[in-house]
Amino acid sequence: MEYVYGAMLLHSAGQEINEDSLDKVLSAANVKVDKARAKALIASLEDVNIEEAIATAAVAAPAPSAPAAPAAEEKAEEKEEEEAKKEEEAAEGLASLFG
Repeated sequence: MEYVYGAMLLHSAGQEINEDSLDKVLSAANVKVDKARAKALIASLEDVNIEEAIATAAVAAPAPSAPAAPAAEEKAEEKEEEEAKKEEEAAEGLASLFG
């Protein structure tokens, strides 16, 4: 993912996206650069209009979901409490076996 972010950073800065510039960006971020991955990304971006891809991704991104209902959260908490209580009871039973 850091390779894609590096390419996006270079694009937004108006810099040419090539192996050397991507290597410099990633190295500056203390990322150990895999030359093969960098070369593959550069090759895959050759025929891509990055502005169009970003606009398409922004439109296609799903809307954030609504927060969970309080009743659902309470049920989940109650279930967790019941499970914790059962685990404690089981541990107490095992402890009695060993005096």
